[in-house]
Amino acid sequence: MRVARSATLLLALVPALSWAQQTAQVPERGGDAASTEEAVTSRVPLDEIRRYVAVYNAVRAAYVEPVEDKKLMQSAIRGLLLDLDPHSTYFDKEDAEAFDEQAEGAYEGIGVELQQQPDNSSLKVISPIDDTPAAKAGILAGDLIIAIDGKPISAIEATEPLRGKAGSKVILTIVREGKLKPFDVPITRETIRVTSVRSRMLEPGYGYIRLSTFQADTGADFQKHVAQLQQQAGGKLKGLVLDLRSNPGGLLTAAVQVADDLLDKGNIVSTRGRIAISDARFDATPGDLLKGAPVVVLADAGSASASEVLAGALRDNGRARVIGSRTFGKGSVQTVLPLDNGDSVKLTTARYYTPSGKSIQATGIVPDVVLVPEKKPGEDDDLPASLSDYSEATLPGHLRGDEEGGEGYQAGDVLPGDGPINDALAELKQPGSVAAKQKAEAAKKPVPKVEAKPKPEAKPEAKPEAKPEAKPEAKPEAKPEAKPEAKPTP
Repeated sequence: MRVARSATLLLALVPALSWAQQTAQVPERGGDAASTEEAVTSRVPLDEIRRYVAVYNAVRAAYVEPVEDKKLMQSAIRGLLLDLDPHSTYFDKEDAEAFDEQAEGAYEGIGVELQQQPDNSSLKVISPIDDTPAAKAGILAGDLIIAIDGKPISAIEATEPLRGKAGSKVILTIVREGKLKPFDVPITRETIRVTSVRSRMLEPGYGYIRLSTFQADTGADFQKHVAQLQQQAGGKLKGLVLDLRSNPGGLLTAAVQVADDLLDKGNIVSTRGRIAISDARFDATPGDLLKGAPVVVLADAGSASASEVLAGALRDNGRARVIGSRTFGKGSVQTVLPLDNGDSVKLTTARYYTPSGKSIQATGIVPDVVLVPEKKPGEDDDLPASLSDYSEATLPGHLRGDEEGGEGYQAGDVLPGDGPINDALAELKQPGSVAAKQKAEAAKKPVPKVEAKPKPEAKPEAKPEAKPEAKPEAKPEAKPEAKPEAKPTP
């Protein structure tokens, strides 16, 4: 039970970079050079390059303070990528190493997935990683970090400002929807060894697996946890809840492997870009670890990228039902291109498509059963945060989605707590039970209609009071007195 194609876009780096370097040397083609590929491989526009060099030299010579060439060039490259889309970015050597460490599942920091905002004044939390200092400190998906140790984000140069030696402390200044003022959250950094897979039995025969992110060992760990649950169930599970809430994604191939472990056949995902190296197709191989036992996928607004690939693959193949809220909507693939000085460029190179042939870019996956955040007794009405603007579609500069802006679009909610797990279990045991419960609860609240209807009875009572006797009395009194007073005035 292995993925048919083990090649990953993240590993196809050197050929892509080599291709990119060669395009500058290819002369323009005449006549039929209207195709996308020919347009890409056209000659570099020298006039634009000269304009850039002119500005570069002007800054070097006339800026109020001296700027090192290396820093100036890095700033120029960052600016070039910043206006492309929110996920293309430049890594210096240190940040590139940190990115690799995170993919491998071990680094020193607070354990949070961040999104740099275009105005460079804040960092948006995509999601805190389970059992890390950030999660334990109460950081929520959708929070905005506006300062670190009292220093504004705009004044911090590092791409990974929250990394640091284990045991060191950092204070984050947070802006949260529903909170009137920013507030500080102190966090102690740790060595983050991310356990991407956790599991337990919910009821005899019914298992639960939580995937918090997709990293190099996620596929192998998923197989181990499935085997452990089956052993506890006496050989075969009756069903499985697969929890992808606030899973920000990670390695595409890890998500593909998990999908393959649950599918006997069918397409998992395909990717399409402008060059051949960006095109890929992943299909399932025979063998279902659960032997056909039903699966319910639990997702929310924090489920992005690779987690959306997995949810889409299982649903489109009829293998699982999805419940929760609309997912984040990140339907693009990034390729890391290493540079000769140790720096790297993370570049958006393709869109991915679910087995049904649809792109979920900027639209996300709409669940079969929609859940809303639960409120605990005594908790503020604004908690958990209703992140109505938390989606790919609201990120400035995002790639336009094929079905973006459709009628009825509404971003999903983040769904913390155990309530959604209980709903997922109920749906697993009896499909349709959650929707039936929601309808029953809605039917118990007809109060607004009763209060709106008493007022029409006031109109019949008002007419008899406006007695016709009032009209004859008004005419003789008003007209004779008004005319004598009106004439002397001229």
